[in-house]
Parts: sequence; C-alpha cells; structure tokens
Amino acid sequence: RIEGVWNNQPRTYDLRGRKVAVVMAGNPYTESGEKFKVPDMLANRADTYNLGDVIGAHEAAFETSYLENALTSNPVLSSLRNQSRHDLHAFIRIAETGDRDGAEFEGNYSVENINEILNVFSKLVRIRNVVLAVNQEYIRSASQQDAYRTEPPFKLQGSYRNMNRLAEKILPIMNDQEVQELVLDHFQSESQTLTSGAEENLLKFREINGWLSKADQIRWEEIKKVFRRNQIMGWQTPQIPLAASFPSLPFLPKPSKKFSKPCKAASNPLLPCRT
Repeated sequence: RIEGVWNNQPRTYDLRGRKVAVVMAGNPYTESGEKFKVPDMLANRADTYNLGDVIGAHEAAFETSYLENALTSNPVLSSLRNQSRHDLHAFIRIAETGDRDGAEFEGNYSVENINEILNVFSKLVRIRNVVLAVNQEYIRSASQQDAYRTEPPFKLQGSYRNMNRLAEKILPIMNDQEVQELVLDHFQSESQTLTSGAEENLLKFREINGWLSKADQIRWEEIKKVFRRNQIMGWQTPQIPLAASFPSLPFLPKPSKKFSKPCKAASNPLLPCRT
C-alpha cells in the first residue's frame, strides 16, 4: 500500500496483485557534480535510457521543447500561452530560418508585438543551441568510463531549468554581445555550484561554443595534460602493464643527445664499452 493525493485529497492505494510500472527521470550527476547511482535493487530490474540518445526521429521536437518551455519565463512571450500552437510554431520557424514568407497567424498581433516576439525568439534560439550543446556534451561525458578519459568529466547541465533561467532575463533590446555575456555569466555561476572542477568545466564550456581565448586555450591544454598524467599515475590496468609497473616512466626527461650515441663494441668483452 502507498499513500497518495488525488484531487487535493489524501488517498491510500492498494496495489496488491497489480502490475505496476514505475517511471523515474534523473541525471548522471547531481546538481553539485557528484555521480548519481541508481540503487542495485532498481537497476537490476529497470531499463535505462538516455533522453538525449533515444530521441531519434523526434530530434526537432526535442529541440523545440526548450523554446516551448521558456514561454512561461519570458514576459514578452507570455502572451503566446493562450494562443494556438500553430502561432507558436510559426514564430519559432521564422526565428530559426529568418524567412517570413507564407507565415500566417491565427491570433491578432500588432506589428510591434510580432517584431518583439521574433526578436526575443531569435535570441532564445541562440541560447537554445548553446544549452543543447552543453546537454549533448554532458551525456557524452557521463557515458565514458573514468579509466578511459582524456580530459576531466564535464558536469555542467543543459536542462530546461537552465533554459528558463536564461529566458527570463532576455529583453528585445539586447544585442548579441549582451546575450553572450548573459550566457557566460549564467554557466559561470553554475560551475561554482559544483563540488569540484569549476575551472575545468567552464573552460570546456567555452571550448564547446568556440569562446576560448588564447590564454584560456593554454590553460585548458595544461589541465588536460595534468589530467592525463594523473590518469596514468592512478590507473593500473592489464591494458597498460608497463605504465602499471612504472607509472612515471612516460614523464621522465628525454635523454640528452650527448649520451645517445651508439656504443662501439670493445675488443675485450670484459672491458667497458667505448663511445
């Protein structure tokens, strides 16, 4: 028996003798960046799917859902909540393609209102693409085994929550630079909530979106180099027996050319080799 609520009234459900399907949604990592583990009792009896991996032919609908969920967060778009979905998708299509040919609306909108809505949607499309890129990298990183990583795990999330928090701050008068700074500030704040790895996650975020400066690129390469060194030092597997026996061997200084000349065979094998 389980307790529940139906129509604002408490209710006891008796599930004895019934077949029950339980659907749970979660992330590979918690909000602080710690790895989330499904209890064995559930994992052994459950089918697990990644939403980003199984969308298949519904990829366009998944991308559009980011914009649909942002309606309630932005004051300019709030007027569309009571309009038809035809109008909503027409605005989204124009914002994505920039083509107004053949666009028809069922509702009555002033020219000023249409321009404001399209202005906001065009900015949200840019933000949606950034959030989607974060989401895809998050899924890709979470699917890797720690032993085979070549760079630190990426733990920033590209969720509806991130999209809505950004959408509520978008104004029609904002320019592209202001939108980019807003996105950077948001994910910088998100990285600070992680238990560890704030710098490396923010640098990876900049790399994904092509926003790395020259100094950022140098720092990111240093972090990845140290990470790979620590991987070899810390992981001792049958696949790398030499590194397991001599973990620091790959990082020993290279021999000087002064001592790398071939040794000439000595006439007497008991005498030392002559160079």
